[in-house]
Amino acid sequence: MTTGLASPPDAGDAGDAGDGDRTEGPRGPLDDQFEVLIKRRFDELVKRYPVFATFLGVHSEDGRLSDSSREATEHSIVDDRHFLADLDLLDPEGLSPRMRFDRELAIHGTRRGLFDLEEHRLWERRASAMDEIGDGLFLLFARDFAPLQERLSSMTSRLEAAPELMRQHRERVGHRRVRLWDEIEIRTAASMPGFFDEITAAAADAWGIDSPEQARLLQASEEAKAAVAVYTAWLRDTLDQGDDDFALGRERYDRLVELREFDGLTSDEILTIGEQQLAAHKAARAEVARSIDADATEAEVLARVKADHPADFDAALEAYRESMARARQHVIDRDLATLPEGENLAVVPTPPYLRNVLPFAAYFAPARFDPDSGGMYLVTPSVDGEPRAMLEHNRASISNTSIHEAYPGHHVQLATAMRHPSLARLLVDAPEFVEGWGMYSEQMMREQGFDDSPEHLLILHTDAIWRAARIILDVRMHRGDIDVPEAIDLLVEHTGFERANATAEVHRYTSTPTYQVSYLLGKVMLLRLREDEQRRLGDRFSLKAFHDAMLYAGSLPISYQRRVLAGEGSNGR
Repeated sequence: MTTGLASPPDAGDAGDAGDGDRTEGPRGPLDDQFEVLIKRRFDELVKRYPVFATFLGVHSEDGRLSDSSREATEHSIVDDRHFLADLDLLDPEGLSPRMRFDRELAIHGTRRGLFDLEEHRLWERRASAMDEIGDGLFLLFARDFAPLQERLSSMTSRLEAAPELMRQHRERVGHRRVRLWDEIEIRTAASMPGFFDEITAAAADAWGIDSPEQARLLQASEEAKAAVAVYTAWLRDTLDQGDDDFALGRERYDRLVELREFDGLTSDEILTIGEQQLAAHKAARAEVARSIDADATEAEVLARVKADHPADFDAALEAYRESMARARQHVIDRDLATLPEGENLAVVPTPPYLRNVLPFAAYFAPARFDPDSGGMYLVTPSVDGEPRAMLEHNRASISNTSIHEAYPGHHVQLATAMRHPSLARLLVDAPEFVEGWGMYSEQMMREQGFDDSPEHLLILHTDAIWRAARIILDVRMHRGDIDVPEAIDLLVEHTGFERANATAEVHRYTSTPTYQVSYLLGKVMLLRLREDEQRRLGDRFSLKAFHDAMLYAGSLPISYQRRVLAGEGSNGR
């Protein structure tokens, strides 16, 4: 197992911002104990979540799916409580600065995870076997980390495990199911047999039609298809057992916001930021539209820009690749960040089983422990065959999305974060930095002269309006202020999305409280942090050093990135 780790680059003259974790310094007397604790935790999570292990490039679990039974999930809660207790008992004064910092991150991440398991309890309110089966097969199918025959053997084993996984999901859900989530699962399940057929077709070429390996795979596929049919019938037959009550409610939502550590922001303050950003970007878009054509309405100008798109989806994929390459070169030419050595990125269509929840584009990070691992940039052709979907693949939007997902957005950030040696940081969930960095990159690249025409700025503000609406919808939906139809209407009203895309977006929001605020809120927090660093460092401030210090510290919550910039988390201080 190769980690593929690299030392962070020299961040240049940025005062305290650049030193990060490059200097080891003296170890604390409890460092070894902490590292043993974290390694045991990592190994436990790899066993608990085999698809997560595959995602990271740990291939000992490639032939397994998780134990998703109620008993296993309840046991996980106990394990997480024990891990948190062990962390609390570890005296931080006996740790080196970096380990002390990582201990706090581990406590933060574990408390967040326990909220999901104990408070949100999505695991007993939503049957979601399709996600694990689909992701588990897709990662093996799409990533070329081993010969295809070897990966197909692992896919066969996962297909053989799929019926049991579906049975466990049927048995573990309780009486508080959400009807909408069951409907999403039914739609996702409908695309799964076709995905199985893609795998068996690839295997026929690799193994030969008459090989025993192919026979085993075909049998596993047919049995998995039959299990999907039973699972789907169960979902349909029990739809009336669910309700529409997906919201956390005000008290629990506020608790989750507190656990996310958004620099002390409350849900009311976050909602205010969303409303302010919505107004500001709508005003900015109107001004840009007037600069393009003062005699046309804003809607007409936007429609004209959206009408400038490639002829078909294959041509759109090529346009995404071209835009991505130009953005990458701009980062290099303007010396905006240090790209990790050997990074690479593939642009591929979103697999059908994901299109109902990823209506536009998404990014899969490189596997931490795979050698020569690259990122995957997924682009969705359409949702439910929507004939107007190409409007969302207009050329200005392709540029903005490629910045966000690729260079210097998610691909650069996550490929870089994977280079940090800390397992504790690898296990941290910080979407306000990950998604916020993508949105921050959109604005920063325009500030640095990349695709800064009025047409591109029109789409920049349009996408920001979408993300501002996400903040408002996340807060209001999960506090219980508005329902799904109202949320879809609001999103269509403010963004002009095709209704199929807006519906897929809102459906995803219902199961991910506080995630959707992360995009634009993260950007706002990063811009505030940049301003703070510029004031603190004055002439010593370097934009590249600011970027590199955060990129190479790992995917940390922005409140922790603030501490990194101040010199915490390093044994050299």
